[in-house]
Amino acid sequence: KTNDKLITLNISGRRFQTWKNTLEKFPDTMLGSQEKEFFYDDEMKEYFFDRDPEIFRHILSFYRTENDERLVDDTADTPPGAPSGKNPPAALSLRKRMWRAFENPHTSTPALVFYYVTGFFIAVSVFANIVETVPCGAKPGTLEVLQCGERYQLTFFCLDTACVMIFTVEYFMRLFASPNRCKFLRSVMSIIDVVAILPYYIGLIITDNEDVSGAFVTLRVFRVFRIFKFSRHSQGLRILGYTLKSCASELGFLLFSLTMAIIIFATVMFYAEKGMHGTTFTSIPAAFWYTIVTMTTLGYGDMVPKTIAGKIFGSVCSLSGVLVIALPVPVIVSNFGRIYSQNQRQDK
Repeated sequence: KTNDKLITLNISGRRFQTWKNTLEKFPDTMLGSQEKEFFYDDEMKEYFFDRDPEIFRHILSFYRTENDERLVDDTADTPPGAPSGKNPPAALSLRKRMWRAFENPHTSTPALVFYYVTGFFIAVSVFANIVETVPCGAKPGTLEVLQCGERYQLTFFCLDTACVMIFTVEYFMRLFASPNRCKFLRSVMSIIDVVAILPYYIGLIITDNEDVSGAFVTLRVFRVFRIFKFSRHSQGLRILGYTLKSCASELGFLLFSLTMAIIIFATVMFYAEKGMHGTTFTSIPAAFWYTIVTMTTLGYGDMVPKTIAGKIFGSVCSLSGVLVIALPVPVIVSNFGRIYSQNQRQDK
């Protein structure tokens, strides 16, 4: 046991001790994965679970049994013709290894190499998408200025092709390795992957018709979604995503409060400025822009109240915006700190 580690599990006050390798025999369970680090007590140097200690004794016995015996029992209990008996163990093992490599690239050197290669091509794709819009001089014999994407069209096409091929291979490999393919197809990251590569394949089969080409130019805007692929390569972006997901109710309250305040102040500002010569508050929807930039403290300045009542209500609108936005922020910051600490502890 020189390479093993003895860990303590506190189950509602009753302590159990076992070897770490005993739990890691079943990495798809909570105690066998890194998920148990969320329950680690730094002061007591143990894992605390508020569960029934009597039942946990049997759970720990399950971890202590040999994995081969469990597989034999599962095979014996599987009825004839069940789907699980049709899949070769080697194929299932390959899918599991691939999925774990995608979820945690540090498990093997090939997974880490693939992780950095895809990250490099994401950066190249986003950078090329930006550079191709930069002016690259006038067209020969004319004064028309061409963008780099038009002047070096073949170069950018080849670069985009290489990036899309890598993204396509990555997508289908993830789809093959996913434990639940239907859930994977419905996931946000899967949709982002499809939207990021779809414009390229549509461009290969599109005609030269002006109307269709114009629609394709609009579709190319969706290539910017490739930047969201960085969320798989950045722990900070993942933590931000988890934070926004955990703060869905607070964000919903913030949006609802802002919407109500915007409608109220836009209505008040319209009637306060109504009848003023040269007013820009021509309607309540037009006043929405003023209330939005005022409540968010942007203050663009293209719409300015001219009446005394309008200035008073504009001041109240500004102060209300500060209060409405500031109130939910501490909750969001607190959730971010909690999730960040959990991820840091899990990495350790």
